Amino acid sequence: MSTTYTVSVTRDGEWWMVAVRELDALTQARRLGDVDTAARELVLLETGTALDEVSIDMHVELTAGDGDLTARVADLRARRERIEAEEAAVRADTAAFARELAAARVPVRDIATLLGVQCGFGKAGG
Repeated sequence: MSTTYTVSVTRDGEWWMVAVRELDALTQARRLGDVDTAARELVLLETGTALDEVSIDMHVELTAGDGDLTARVADLRARRERIEAEEAAVRADTAAFARELAAARVPVRDIATLLGVQCGFGKAGG
């Protein structure tokens, strides 16, 4: 069973400061991608809990001047997720409609032209 620790991450110069709230302990990481490992290793050192039994709930706090950048990061991520979901839905709808058109004996190349997609056919080597 995994234990989850809450981690606050802030930028300090060239380092990410990693605070494990439940342990009142601090470490650092050079890259944001290294925070999870650094936090789990800190938990191991402080508690003896095996790395594979530790989960991290990471909260990155970013500020610049007077502005909070954390909300902007969250907004962009949410927007990107919505776009990716919409793209997946459009791909599925396009494939389903292409099958309908093919069943109606519309040539594949014409289906591709109608739907604005590539049909995957082409001359060998060119």
